[in-house]
Amino acid sequence: MNSISHTLDPDDARNAAREVRKRRLQAFLFVVPLLVFIMFAFVAPITTMLYRSVHNPTVANLVPETLAALEEWSGEGMPDDTVLIQFATDMKRMANERTSGQLADEINRALPGMSSVVKSTARTLRRVEDSDLSANGATLLLAANDRWSDPATWRAVRDAGPTYSSSYYLTAVDMERTTDGGIAPRDTQIYKQLYTKTLKMALIITILTILLGYPLAFFMAHASSGLANFLMVFVLLPFWTSLLVRTTAWIALLQTNGVVNSTLIALGITDQPIEMLYTQFATIIAMTHILLPFMVLPLYAVMRGIDNSFMRAAISMGSRPLGAWYKIYLPMSLPGLSAGALLVFIISVGYYITPALVGGVDGQMISNIIAFHMQQSNNWELAAALGSLLLILILVLYWLFDKFVGTDNIKLG
Repeated sequence: MNSISHTLDPDDARNAAREVRKRRLQAFLFVVPLLVFIMFAFVAPITTMLYRSVHNPTVANLVPETLAALEEWSGEGMPDDTVLIQFATDMKRMANERTSGQLADEINRALPGMSSVVKSTARTLRRVEDSDLSANGATLLLAANDRWSDPATWRAVRDAGPTYSSSYYLTAVDMERTTDGGIAPRDTQIYKQLYTKTLKMALIITILTILLGYPLAFFMAHASSGLANFLMVFVLLPFWTSLLVRTTAWIALLQTNGVVNSTLIALGITDQPIEMLYTQFATIIAMTHILLPFMVLPLYAVMRGIDNSFMRAAISMGSRPLGAWYKIYLPMSLPGLSAGALLVFIISVGYYITPALVGGVDGQMISNIIAFHMQQSNNWELAAALGSLLLILILVLYWLFDKFVGTDNIKLG
């Protein structure tokens, strides 16, 4: 039997290659809008946040000569008169350029209480002649305010000077550098407690959504199509209502003269209103209500695909209904449970609007402090450091979750 070899015509090969390139180009053009959206909505903001957390050239641009003169200072005792004269000259220049307020803000972050000192000194030195500054700048600077005779003030100026610094990350974990260059805890511990409280509240919210969402999804998955669709409308209804409206409704419910307190007093359960609004309780309850659909929907999607015959077979073989559910149904529903828990937990950690409106001081989360530094204190670098640590924390928790609780680890018992 003769074998016939077929060779591809060169023109046909070129046409085939051209067609493959055309299809690849078409496929790439289809995903270009998504790539652009990801670049501008995710990659660029995150990259900018990471960069801003270590980059702050404000002081280096305002007083470069003073920082250069401070490089030879040991950090103990007063700097040389050369440093003081140069700084007095820089202060007058910044007063004329109206940039002394920027320096005041930066030094005040390193040493609280220095904002008014810098501004008042700048106003005082603005009226001094340049010749007097060159001759008596050190004396005039010390006379403007007693704080300039404190070595701690000059350490604050020096510490605020580097263009790239890890000091904001140290502040974000309640640490600071000592005079000898070491690292020590700060006197006031703020951010560690906030991170801990945020994770605790997110975990409580996740557990509550599981306790409420799992039975609801189970009932919907085993109900008739008409009843399941009817209940699905109520699950999706919150998405059709503004988040601000839903949060404001909880204010009306939980306030001192609100619906809940009025009902409790009318039933004789309590004699006086209970403080529920502007507490951790208010934040947890409101966020549980808002995030419950994110738990129900993944659970319902998975449970609808579970064959009921598995449960019936286990029961027919002598297993109790609870045991059959624990050994058969629960492991099969874990993918939906894991997806819902992950969604709720991650969204809870970074939530802002609801804690800001109903949480008060006690119910604030780390996202509210990040917003405070961005909107009120204008400390974008610290806000970026806090946000970066929050991102790293979420990624680590996600890795641990995927490693120990992920769907790859699910086994039917």
